[in-house]
Amino acid sequence: MKKQKNGGLVYSTEHGRMCPHCQRQMAQCRCRKGGAIPLSDGVVRLMRETKGRKGKGVTLISGLPLAGKELKKLAKSLKQKCGCGGSIKNGVVEIQGDQREVLEQELLSLGYKVKRAGS
Repeated sequence: MKKQKNGGLVYSTEHGRMCPHCQRQMAQCRCRKGGAIPLSDGVVRLMRETKGRKGKGVTLISGLPLAGKELKKLAKSLKQKCGCGGSIKNGVVEIQGDQREVLEQELLSLGYKVKRAGS
């Protein structure tokens, strides 16, 4: 394994994927397991977006003060409530289709302050 003078990994096939933050194997990564809660202003934002999805719309939920397992659990319950699929990417929950009305009511009932953002 070769390293640069500043300690960055140049190339290696010996250990597989490496974490770019802590320079450990992905299975032994310490920096991603805990998942720090992202900083937010306390407002959950609902947006509809079609970029990069061949015209198909998704509803984005950003600003949730959750991380890791709690975020996955909430996303799962929201997907079940809407009856559709979705995913989590970089702390933003993506729900397939235009589900803003249903999600707004559900998040309000859970005690979040919700705003619609975008058009």
